[in-house]
Amino acid sequence: MSAASVDAPLDPPPRPKSSLLAPSDRTRRRRAAERRFRACGVAAISVGVLFLAVLAAAIIRSGAPAFTRTVVDVTITLSREQFERAEGQLLKTAAYEAVLIGALQEMLEEREERAPFDAASLRRILGKTGGSLREFFRANEDRIGRPVEFTLPASSRVDGYMNGRVSRDSLTDSRFLKAADLDLVDALAGAGIIHSEFNWPFITGADSGVDNPGGAGIGAAVVGSFFMMLVVLALSLPIGVAASIYLEEFAPRNWFTDLIEVNISNLAAVPSIVFGILGLAVFIQFFHLPQSAPLVGGLVLTLMTLPTIIISTRASLKAVPPSIRDAALALGASKTQAVFHHVLPLAMPGILTGTIIGLAQALGETAPLLLIGMVGFVARGYPDGFVAGFTDPNSAMPAQIYTWASRADPGFYEKAWGGIIVLLIFLLSMNIVAIVLRRVFERRW
Repeated sequence: MSAASVDAPLDPPPRPKSSLLAPSDRTRRRRAAERRFRACGVAAISVGVLFLAVLAAAIIRSGAPAFTRTVVDVTITLSREQFERAEGQLLKTAAYEAVLIGALQEMLEEREERAPFDAASLRRILGKTGGSLREFFRANEDRIGRPVEFTLPASSRVDGYMNGRVSRDSLTDSRFLKAADLDLVDALAGAGIIHSEFNWPFITGADSGVDNPGGAGIGAAVVGSFFMMLVVLALSLPIGVAASIYLEEFAPRNWFTDLIEVNISNLAAVPSIVFGILGLAVFIQFFHLPQSAPLVGGLVLTLMTLPTIIISTRASLKAVPPSIRDAALALGASKTQAVFHHVLPLAMPGILTGTIIGLAQALGETAPLLLIGMVGFVARGYPDGFVAGFTDPNSAMPAQIYTWASRADPGFYEKAWGGIIVLLIFLLSMNIVAIVLRRVFERRW
């Protein structure tokens, strides 16, 4: 036997035969990794949903009391002599409040109410209602001398006691409410004179000042936000879409367009307060546009929203397959016809979605509006007409919420949470509209 045959390596051991019906070790490890990845994804989604549920529960729990109010039912018979005497006094509102206190005292005496009360305790229970009484009788002088039933809001602390925010243990005697007054509140509630109802004035009313949280409403601020969003929609959508179409479909690729694209991306990351300073310096101080007007707020938010709309629109245009453009050009269409007849309709769902998301982002901005004067206490009434809605001083929902949250009375804190609920409803509605529009305009290729 030769040396070569002796030194020849032995044959490798045969590999174990695998079956197509039984998974291999590598397949089992891959499937285990996939199961772990799915479990991590489900856990992440569950944690996000949990935090969202906790946040929603906290907002609803804190803001629900703003949608109910405590009211006092009282019948007042104002004589002509009392009316003329009240109008002749310097403090007319206080004179009408004295008439209200007297009418409520008579009602309690007729019911033989046992709880101790006096004019001071009734004044602490009632809210600031003298102004509304004066406005009613001045507008309806024919009702003077006849019984008139009023449903008037109670004070903010009585309202807090009725909805559970204020308790007997936590209440300390002050000029606003004393612990002994709660016995009278319970007696009035048992007699049906004081009760709770849905707070429609919160939905339809306006800011009532720093000393009357019970009469505060967000309706005027909602109108201000509406006119402001009209300005943003009318300017940002055509300008943003036109700029996106030019940059994506027609602009030459050179250093100038690259510079524009970089600046658009940088503008999307600029803090919103910078746009507020820009609006204050340019639109108000240079162009002398009306301060605190939704027109100026809409112009500022348009500048802030344009980068978002341009970026989202360009992404939607890029998502359209190049074969659509090539097919249109091959059939004899011009570049403009290919873009506007074929590319733009296919990109429309993404464009509308990006636009509404940009509008929703602008709707929640506060800092730029505060710098141009759209603070909460400006919203004291509704505009007189459609044009006045753009030019008259007004506020917006985020600014109104910020103003309420910065006030000391706990009643305004509840109103701030209630305003957050209204704002979230608007944002959810806008996102639902975006989803519906995407479904309507969506095309498949």
